[in-house]
Amino acid sequence: MGKETGFLELDRQDRTYADPKERVKHYKEFVVPHAEPALRAQASRCMNCGIPYCHNGCPVNNIIPDWNHLVYEGDWQAALETLHSTNNFPEFTGRICPAPCEASCTLNLIDQPVTIKSIECAIIDKGWENGWVVPEVPEQRTGKTVAVVGSGPAGMAAAQQLARAGHSVTVFEKNDRIGGLLRYGIPDFKLEKHLINRRLVQMEAEGVTFRTSTEVGVDISMKSLKENFDAIVLAGGAEQPRGLEIPGAELPGVRLAMEFLTQQNKRNAGDDEVRAAPRGSLTATGKHVVVIGGGDTGSDCVGTSNRQGAASVTQIEIMPKPPEKEDKALTWPDWPMKLRTSSSHEEGVERDWAILTKRVAGKDGQVTGLDCVRVEWVEGKMQEMPGSEFTIPADLIFLAMGFTGPRKAGLLDQAGVDLDPRGNVAANVIDYRTSDPQVFACGDMRRGQSLVVWAIREGRQAARSVDEVLMGVSELPR
Repeated sequence: MGKETGFLELDRQDRTYADPKERVKHYKEFVVPHAEPALRAQASRCMNCGIPYCHNGCPVNNIIPDWNHLVYEGDWQAALETLHSTNNFPEFTGRICPAPCEASCTLNLIDQPVTIKSIECAIIDKGWENGWVVPEVPEQRTGKTVAVVGSGPAGMAAAQQLARAGHSVTVFEKNDRIGGLLRYGIPDFKLEKHLINRRLVQMEAEGVTFRTSTEVGVDISMKSLKENFDAIVLAGGAEQPRGLEIPGAELPGVRLAMEFLTQQNKRNAGDDEVRAAPRGSLTATGKHVVVIGGGDTGSDCVGTSNRQGAASVTQIEIMPKPPEKEDKALTWPDWPMKLRTSSSHEEGVERDWAILTKRVAGKDGQVTGLDCVRVEWVEGKMQEMPGSEFTIPADLIFLAMGFTGPRKAGLLDQAGVDLDPRGNVAANVIDYRTSDPQVFACGDMRRGQSLVVWAIREGRQAARSVDEVLMGVSELPR
């Protein structure tokens, strides 16, 4: 694949970013893509591995060496066809996936992995630019009907695959726009929303019907869905946030990360987000912000706070600081635990690790600080360090500590399907069927909080299972 000596002749050169001082002035994407000659050169570094571990590193099993080679040869249209054969929405993964494929790349043994994510993004962007991405309308309809509950990446992938198989698919979304967390969880500076909109146009042309502002279990019952559809796919998210159970957490300045991120995305869309916000408008302008949680959602809060003009931003994490560099002999080709600095971190933040929150300090009903203590981890157990107490000044505290599973009220209470010990909908990865044979589950609602690329994989695989059940056989890829 690629140029036989490409990896020996060329170093890794990935996309760059616009200057942090400039990009914090807006909410648009700020990645600076390579020109075509540079992309083809980077694709040439794919080294014809005997075992391409990138296949297994990628949850959707992208055929990475093949499209790298096609890019190197300049056959972009064939590269797009190969990419789409495993991934419905590479413009999403090419922007917000953490790229476990690159961690699995053989060249990552010397910290020089192929720029797989950048090449993937370039392929699909070129496909849209040249009009190669078109609706794939089935030649005939099956007469079968499928309801997909949730329009995030899992629901979108399942719906598109089922529609292409000839089924009549209706997607139910409780929000006013399609996209799930892609729409209202991922900041626009990481994923501009016109990328979602153009996929909706494609999917509608393929026969998918979207019903927004319709919450199953509230606006329409599961009983109604079961009576009117041959199969139901539960593809909602793991939206139950992990709370902060310390004194003072009830103060109005302690807010959920997703509430903050959703409001800003609504502002960017031109909406009056205050009207829909049960606790009023939420901004970080001029405030000392503390973000609790060191993951991607916390990072998104950092980037959004800086764009809103926060006085300061501090991000804390209860786990110890990861190593700067992983031990390749122990971790490769698996995803390594190491220190990761996001583009939002580069824009300005104080980060600290091994911090346990003890109390939210307040005065006159307003947050004034966060009382903390340092901890150490001994044989997997957390211990407070005596005399290490301190207070972080704060006006606004965002909770970005992850999610505990899907919300139960409404949809799942009415569905009556079995849950696994973690509170997710119980379904295996063979047929994605729940305890109700008419109901299937995929994505975060089934596996818990995860990545967009895992959601797409599960949506595709669940679609094949539904197609097999409805038709007895399926030609959809797994």
